[in-house]
Amino acid sequence: MSRVRFATARALFETFPETFKKIKTAPTDQFPINFLKDLMSQSKLDDAVTFCSFLLPRREAVWWACGCARALLDDLRQSRAPGLVAAEAWVCEPDDERRQRALDVGTKGDSNDPLTWLALAAGWSGGMLVSHPQKQIPVPPYMTARAVRIAIVLSAGMVSKKERGARLGNCIAEAIKLAESGL
Repeated sequence: MSRVRFATARALFETFPETFKKIKTAPTDQFPINFLKDLMSQSKLDDAVTFCSFLLPRREAVWWACGCARALLDDLRQSRAPGLVAAEAWVCEPDDERRQRALDVGTKGDSNDPLTWLALAAGWSGGMLVSHPQKQIPVPPYMTARAVRIAIVLSAGMVSKKERGARLGNCIAEAIKLAESGL
């Protein structure tokens, strides 16, 4: 069953206005998967990663980012693993307790570590951004996508230039599979 939530690439851009700044390619009225495949055929991998981050539903996006981190990072030492573990735990059982745990790991983590951003992506998948008796502010819907994008960009930055394109291409192909069929 398809997980594509938008009829066109333009609809995704209009839903998430920050994509106009992050994606250098202008939106079209193509079906999102076709737009994504065009980005790949033009080797616009950074644009494709950003597009995927916003295209996938939150749970699938976090799962995809976890897989990308595993594929892109050669060094997944135990000391860095809590962000990845927390994000994957939330994907497997997306309840509020696991979301809160991921948020806690993410907020205490190193902002230069892509695995911290995985935890934040899961942590920002719902709930409240600010919870005060007089003012409740829910987490904006773009926060998970933003954290997913940062996690993957940081992970890709740790790959040699020679391998980066092929590895990112594989990650984007996995996003297409997720979008077309789900978890």
